[in-house]
This record gives sequence, C-alpha cells and structure tokens, in this order.
Amino acid sequence: MTQTLTDRSALIRNRRRALRAPVWFLHETAADEIEDRLSLVKKSFTSPAVVSGFPEFWQNRFPEALCVGDGDTLALAPEAHDLVIHALCLHWANDPVGQLIQARRALKPDGLMLTALFGGETLHELRTALAQAESDLLGGLSPRVLPMGEIRDLGALLQRAGFALPVADTLPLKTSYASPAHLMRELRAMGESNAMTNRPRRATRRALFDRAAEIYAHEFGDADGRIPATFEMIFLTGWSPDVSQPQPLRPGSASARLADVLGAKETPLKD
Repeated sequence: MTQTLTDRSALIRNRRRALRAPVWFLHETAADEIEDRLSLVKKSFTSPAVVSGFPEFWQNRFPEALCVGDGDTLALAPEAHDLVIHALCLHWANDPVGQLIQARRALKPDGLMLTALFGGETLHELRTALAQAESDLLGGLSPRVLPMGEIRDLGALLQRAGFALPVADTLPLKTSYASPAHLMRELRAMGESNAMTNRPRRATRRALFDRAAEIYAHEFGDADGRIPATFEMIFLTGWSPDVSQPQPLRPGSASARLADVLGAKETPLKD
C-alpha cells in the first residue's frame, strides 16, 4: 500500500490548535484575489461553494456560499453549483487531481472553479536552512517543509481533471520576520506546520534550530537583522465543459490562409 504524503489527523490537529490565536493574512490575501478575479467574470453566480480547511473564515468572506471541509471526499452534490472555490488547501491533498475532479463534478455545465494554493517557491528560505543544518549536524535529511508543486505541473492538473479553458497564474508574496523562530510560530498559527506522514516523530534537538537560524540569517537576512520568507500563491482557473464555450476548429477547416491574414509573403519550401 502506498503511503500518503499528508497525515490528515495531524493536519486537523494543527488547524484546531491554530484556531486558538489564528493568523489570517494569507487567507485574506487569497480571498481578496479571488474576489478580484470574480469581478472580471461577466457572469453572476447564484450557487457558490467553498472548499477549505478553515470553513468558518471563508463563510464570513462568502456568506452566500456552501462551505465544506477539504477531506478526501468533498461534501458537494453533483452539478449543484455554478462556482466552486478551492481555498488555500489543495497543497495538503493526498490526491489533488481527485479533489479537482470532485470540484468539476460539483459544477453545473459552464460553471467556474477557482483554486488558490501554495506553490513550489513557498518557504524556500526555511527549507534551505533546515536542510543544510540537518546535513551539517546529523548527516541526513528529514521531511520538515511540505513539498509543493510548480506552476507548470499544477496547470496540467486542470486538464487532467477535465476542465475547459484552464489558466494558471502566480502571486509571489514577500514577508519578513524578526527571526526564524517568529516565522515558525506564525506558521503554527496559520495551521501550516508540519503534518507530513514521514515527519520526524521525536523531539528535534535545539541545536538543529539554532544552526538553521544561523544559516537563514547568513544566507537570506537583511541589514536590519530581519529574515525574509517567501509565499508563492498559485491560482488555478477552469470551467466545467459546455457546448456554449469556444471550441477549437478542426484541422484543415480554416476559410482563409494565414499568410493572407498576416499580410506576409510566402516562400515555398523545396522538396
């Protein structure tokens, strides 16, 4: 049996702990971006749904939507919605294509799916510092920061899931913290701390974090003594297929020559 990437029980525990004193600025940014994108769509949505690891937050931002959790099986009825928002949780999915397929099946024909998730550049500074520190002190590496997909690969997931007119774009965000310890404390308050199945289960030596902090400050720190942290937010957009959508022409069905349209001179190729 193939081992899953994410330990769902640990992820749920991390999210519940985060709710004690949550940090929402990344969710706020994602919600603002989604609202901006929806404002550009010349269509009214009357039956939206949101998939999220923090449904309460997203219910406040989209009060008219049905908000459901991001479990392996989404609580969405087939063809019940004209808009599905997958809100900043797909990076934790053990089966991201399966999640997108479920979202597509929940859409009515010509319904819109908008997904926000973290991409591969997210926390690359922390990943580098922890990996180097562990290699220096222990001679090996442990899974400490969740691996996240690149935009090219994530865009391809839309096609695999059967969406029409797929689009993927990225929003890089730069933040700064007083120290790596402050960053990791805030990650816990976001519910984004380590929930990988293969994560280290024993308490980590303090020396490892001290060494990682030194590397982080040396490699990435600024003149003011603060350290940067990158969050790459990727947005995936796709439509449930419908006959009303633009369709590609059949090969050989053009009614005009490309050279005539471009006003270009043709040069015949030699046999």
